[in-house]
Amino acid sequence: MMPLVDTKVEVHYYNGGVSMEMAPKNKYTKEFKEEAAKMVTEGGLEIPEVGRRLSIPKSTIIHWVKSAREGTLGAGKRQRPVTGEEMEVARLKREIAELKMERDILKKAAAYFAKESLPGTRS
Repeated sequence: MMPLVDTKVEVHYYNGGVSMEMAPKNKYTKEFKEEAAKMVTEGGLEIPEVGRRLSIPKSTIIHWVKSAREGTLGAGKRQRPVTGEEMEVARLKREIAELKMERDILKKAAAYFAKESLPGTRS
């Protein structure tokens, strides 16, 4: 299976608030694009399913499939390929943001239930 590449926003938690910013535009290797296109053309998967599996917008997959059929699929003129380390860092950043969000939800739930269990706080 192909590694996932982060194409979403970066989420930063600070002082109880959340800050979101667009992640830098990702650059994919020619081989990665070809494999994604093959998942649709030869693998029989639907474009939205491939997009979900790879965490890539379906419009990008549509473009890659079209380019592959035309024989013009490439890494781009000014783009450099994404290294394995960059993909791993992106995956870890996404995982950290998800875990922080889960932690914050659990903190709030714990505080809510602790308040509920105090005598005289129930309505």
